[in-house]
This record gives sequence, C-alpha cells and structure tokens, in this order.
Amino acid sequence: MNIPDVEIPRIVIIGGGFGGVTLAQDLKNKNFQVVLLDKNNYHTFQPLLYQVATAGLEPDSIAYPLRKLFEDQPNLFFRWAEAKYIDTATNMVETNIGPLSYDYLVIASGSDTNFFGLNQLQKVSMTMKSVTEALDLRSCILQNFESALLTSDLEEQNSYMNFVIVGAGPTGVELAGALAELKNQILPGDYPDLDLRKMKINLVEAADKVLPPMSKQASEKAEIYLKKLGVNVWLNTAVEDYDGEVVKIKNGKSFKSKTLIWSAGVKGAIIEGLADDIVERGRLQVNEFNLVKNQTNIFAVGDVAFMKTEAYPKGHPMVAPVANQQAAHLAKNLVAIAQGKKTVPFKYFDKGSMATIGRNRAVVDLPRFRFQGTFAWFVWMFIHLISLVGFRNKIVTFFNWVYNYFVFEKGVRLIIRPYSRKK
Repeated sequence: MNIPDVEIPRIVIIGGGFGGVTLAQDLKNKNFQVVLLDKNNYHTFQPLLYQVATAGLEPDSIAYPLRKLFEDQPNLFFRWAEAKYIDTATNMVETNIGPLSYDYLVIASGSDTNFFGLNQLQKVSMTMKSVTEALDLRSCILQNFESALLTSDLEEQNSYMNFVIVGAGPTGVELAGALAELKNQILPGDYPDLDLRKMKINLVEAADKVLPPMSKQASEKAEIYLKKLGVNVWLNTAVEDYDGEVVKIKNGKSFKSKTLIWSAGVKGAIIEGLADDIVERGRLQVNEFNLVKNQTNIFAVGDVAFMKTEAYPKGHPMVAPVANQQAAHLAKNLVAIAQGKKTVPFKYFDKGSMATIGRNRAVVDLPRFRFQGTFAWFVWMFIHLISLVGFRNKIVTFFNWVYNYFVFEKGVRLIIRPYSRKK
C-alpha cells in the first residue's frame, strides 16, 4: 500500500462513513499515523439518498471526496480499498490491494441491508444503501414509466406503475412521500399519455405503526400525511416472498408489481476474521469503551457496533448521531490510551429524531418537544443542510431545494445509466 513505517502507533480505520470520518478528523495533529480505508473514494450523506433515487438531487450533492476532506491532515493516509479479512493473531488487515498492519484497528464499516433470510426476495428487490443503488433505483423508476407506455396490456401496465416499499421506518416513509410527490406534481407533465392515477405506492410495515422508533404522536401524524399524499399504508403486514412480479404477503394478500423496494432492516457490515460468537443482532459486540469483545486493540463504532447498556438493552439506534458521538469519544480514549491515562465509558446523548413526508410535512421528536408540520419541515431541512459535508454541497442542495419548492420541478430525471435486473 506504500504507507511509510513510522515510530508512532498506527490506527487503521475501516470505513469512510459518519463514524470513520469523525474519528479521522478528531485524530488530526495527534501522535498517531492514521490510515483510512474505504471501498469508495467519497463520503456519502446517506439520509438524502432517497432524494437522489427520486430525482430531487444529483449524487454529487450528497457525496464528498475523502481526499479533499483530509487534504490538510498530514498524519492521515487514505487508500481506496475494500477490507476483506482481519487477522487478529498478526494484527493485519487483508484488503483487495494488499495487507496492512495495525497497532489499533477501528471498524466503522457501517451497515448492510438485512433481508431476514428471504433469499429469493433479495435477488430481485431494490435497495438504497449507496449512491450506486440510489441511481439504480432512479433509473428503474423512470424506466418503469417508459415501459408502461409501450404495453397495451393494462394489467402489465399497472404492475409497472405499482411500487411496493417494505419497511415504514424513516427511509421508507421519506421515499414513499417523495414518490407520491413525483406522482402528484411531476410525472403527469412528463407522461401526459399515461393515466398516472393508476400509479400506486404501497408502504408495507410489519409493525402496528409507521416510524416505529418515534413517538406515537409522530407516527400518527406521519400516517395522516402519507395518506393525504395518496400512499397506501399497510400495517401489521409482513412480506413473505417476491419473484419479481408478485409480492406475497403472509396474510394471503398479494401485489402485482415490477418494483419492490426493501427498506425493512439493516445489519452491521461485518468483516471476516472475527469470531462468530461476538456477533449479536447482526452487529459486533463492544463494551462501553467501544472495544470489540475478546479483543485488546480492535474497536468498532456506529452501525456495526452493538453496545448493550441499561438504557439501550437492544443496542443504540443505527443512526448517524450515534456513530459521530462514539467516534468522537473513541478519539479521546485512544489519545488517553497512548498517554497511559484512564479511559472514559461512552454515554449516548439522544438529540432526537425526525423524518420528512414530502413538501411542508415533517415530524420531529426532541427530548423535550415534539412538533409536526411546516415548521418541523424547515427544521428537518436546516439540520440536514448543515450536516452535509462540504460548502459546495450545502450551496447546491440549498439551491435545488429552493428551486424545487417554488416551481414544483425536479430537473434531474435522466436515465444516464439504464438499470437491468441481475439474472
């Protein structure tokens, strides 16, 4: 990898997501050599992937080059590489570009989609965990309408315009709202020879409410917003199978649809080499110092880390604030370890949660306040805007949002790279 050998400890960070980037930034000018590995050469702001998928933003609005991010950090080396195996006996990480030794290893690899053993469904459904997948979904959505124009079979035409979103968490709810706005405001102008009233958006959730992690007040309001937009909300409904044509539900109901979008679950992106018995709920068990179970120099932060506490017996939520806080805390502890000082256990400060359901509609749960509607929508936009990495990304995203707000237009409905389902 052409990384110089130095006398100071080497910290290898796997993953350039929220946790990996925060940790790397907080180790700036510290007495460590930091090596950041990621299979992409950019950081992705994942909360806005659904806007890329629904033609609201271009991918360069939510992605930022990692090398640009660390250009003034001389103690950090970035390598475009995918970690394949961790050899704990020799303190080595095997990657697709070669091995790398470490003194301390931090796994910040994020999460993968969890299909809960539905292997056939996994092969033919759409997911949205990366920029590439979001672009595939955008192409798939637009191609569906192009295909609907070409068939005189009404049943087949309807199946092209019938979208099934599985999982009514923030991702599913926000995607459903964005699709509904496309249906109501944008697509009728693009496809005047299609009856867009036949377009169906089905949001399927196994739990008894949308946005299960949020308050009852937020959940009920979000469901009202979705139904006003024309989204069909199916609660207490679990998907059993999907063959690319028919979505089978456990209660016997079925949907004919060419497109199933899976947002029902996530699990840690675990790298091979660590013992299977340290995995719980699909994540690596860590103690209150983010140290991986049975290890002395391997840590994990963010979505891949399962830290069981009295306040969070099922682990912390798999959201960006947890990754950021754990990474910032671990940076301080790593400095303390190097200086022979006492480390401090991690304690999560929950700043609240939020979700948007289209234009002027959002729900916000803060520790002491809960509110919904237009003000919540502006709060949602402000928080996401300031959280974007890079000044240019903030400006471009802000301009797009303002433009789209006043003219009801999404100007990036381009099929640049046609999508074809893997066979």
